[in-house]
Amino acid sequence: MAHISNKQFYVYIMANKHNSVMYTGMTNDLNRRVIEHKNKLVKGFSNLYNTNKLVFYEQYQYVNDAIKREKQIKKLLRREKIELINNMNKEWNDLAEM
Repeated sequence: MAHISNKQFYVYIMANKHNSVMYTGMTNDLNRRVIEHKNKLVKGFSNLYNTNKLVFYEQYQYVNDAIKREKQIKKLLRREKIELINNMNKEWNDLAEM
């Protein structure tokens, strides 16, 4: 029997105001996680470098797929991450505000 999940998982990229710093993460609640980034509720890289603009995300049904994709994206060169973002969000708008 196949495992049925109604949960969703997200791989996302946050950028700072000038799009010079990017943070890649994974979560099961994208809205909550974006709020945490925007309000600097979690200490660490994202808080230190003000990556509080959601510029890219992908949705997955299974957590293992999301974890695998997050690791793939983290290994990409900067130019490859930029290309990934441009394919979804050419203007680098804050997708959380759309």
